Amino acid sequence: MVVYLLHMIGAVAMGFYLLLPLVVGKLDSLSAPAQEGAVSTVRTLNRFAQYALIIQLLTGGYMLMGGDYSLAWMIIVILLLLIIAALGGMMGKPLRLAIEGLSKGNDISAQKAKLRTFSALLAISVLLMLFFMVYNGIV
Repeated sequence: MVVYLLHMIGAVAMGFYLLLPLVVGKLDSLSAPAQEGAVSTVRTLNRFAQYALIIQLLTGGYMLMGGDYSLAWMIIVILLLLIIAALGGMMGKPLRLAIEGLSKGNDISAQKAKLRTFSALLAISVLLMLFFMVYNGIV
């Protein structure tokens, strides 16, 4: 029961990645100080979601031991988890560079493009993960 609760809390924290493309898409319409605050907040929430991924791995692995899941489903879910972790980790550098660029008044259009790409890929990966969690008997 506690493990399931922790797994659901981790899933809610990962839901941040579903909203991320909307936040990153609105960066251009904000002033420079507001952009800096938004990017800083995204960076903090990304780090929080990375910790949630660890919770997901541990609690999901524990729940796998007592479940009846196919090998293909387990492989797909673990690969998606690794993809989400990798994309979230790779997004850290553009976030850091965007914060530095905004504080110095530099153009951050290259970082914004990378953030748009990473946020879209993360949202798609999380949606795929949700699909396989809901329809775990499909594979």
